[in-house]
Amino acid sequence: MKVLYLVTSFARAEGDPHASWIVALIQHLRSRGVEVEVLAPAFRGLGDHWVQGIPVRRFRYFPARWEALTHEDGAPKKVGNPLYAAMVVPYLLAGMAAAARLARRERYDLVHVHWPLPQALLGLAARRARRVPLVATFYGAELHLARRVPILRPVLRALARACDCTVAISSFTARQVEEMTGVRPVVIPYGAALEPVENLPGQPQVQEGPPRVLFAGRLIERKGLPVLLRALARVAQKREVVLDLVGEGHERPRLERLAADLGLAERVRFHGWVSPEELDRLYRACTVFVLPSVVDSHGDTEGLGVVLIEALRYRKPVIGSDVGGIPDIVEDGVSGLLVPPGDPEALAQALRRVLDDPALARRLGEDGFQYVAQKFAWERIADEVAALYRSLVEE
Repeated sequence: MKVLYLVTSFARAEGDPHASWIVALIQHLRSRGVEVEVLAPAFRGLGDHWVQGIPVRRFRYFPARWEALTHEDGAPKKVGNPLYAAMVVPYLLAGMAAAARLARRERYDLVHVHWPLPQALLGLAARRARRVPLVATFYGAELHLARRVPILRPVLRALARACDCTVAISSFTARQVEEMTGVRPVVIPYGAALEPVENLPGQPQVQEGPPRVLFAGRLIERKGLPVLLRALARVAQKREVVLDLVGEGHERPRLERLAADLGLAERVRFHGWVSPEELDRLYRACTVFVLPSVVDSHGDTEGLGVVLIEALRYRKPVIGSDVGGIPDIVEDGVSGLLVPPGDPEALAQALRRVLDDPALARRLGEDGFQYVAQKFAWERIADEVAALYRSLVEE
């Protein structure tokens, strides 16, 4: 079976983290007889190339110097800039033409759109060129955009209904899709490499130095990091503790000021983006991983929270906010602890529970790993995706 993936963002070279879960999915599908080619927008003139054996076709839509509507920071946040807004129509026209051209030439069996607003337009152009099933996966960003720009809601509804099948990455996202479009999606999350990490250091009570709390992700509003800093300040009143923040984003200056104001300058370490080797070291060294997400001022929140799965791969206890798709990963008291979003005191209490009870920390890490290994293993997810493709093609 030959499938075309239509994406807004994809790895630009080996080691580029953009859409790494799609790269992983494609690799697992290969062993199931599904060969995938990717069509993605160019980035500053980037042409066709290969990533881990995957053919990546790039379509040009603007002079190379300014061709950065996608990839870095996401198109929805850029279109308020007049220059980027001027790129939207050329992007759509060039993408639709490229999708139709590829569909006629390569004779795909199925087209799979990721981020249906606006990529479903490219998918419809491909399907018009070659009548094949059209699948669309919702990640939540497109729903957030439609809420911010109400005129896009009927467009999103029409695009969803035009697809042969829709997929959502979490039960939360699926509910939102159904409420906004009237279409009920299939829920297929993206996964993680859930083979357990071997040769882990000792359990938290025998680790050297103070307990370490870890966060990894973009430093943006919906991650709720001010809540984590305020919770840490409460915990730090009675015990030594260190917070490692991995990632970059526009909130970093504000977070650095808040850490200083709370008297945490010596306890909070801003690492920025780090190498895979350094991230591995930080996961191994941490006592607990926290994802304190909130609903941001634009109504956006966590679609799934895959970093929690990565932390559980290390059998580390995790704490997450009871918001968005996080409860699909964290079953309170089983695979981690859930706390109300935006509540520093509740988060501080959860941190104290884990830090003060090594037996609880060990159980949550072990049970959490077993839980997500069943639900989010790539083997299981790839089987579900391949089965969906085959059922649509056979129909």
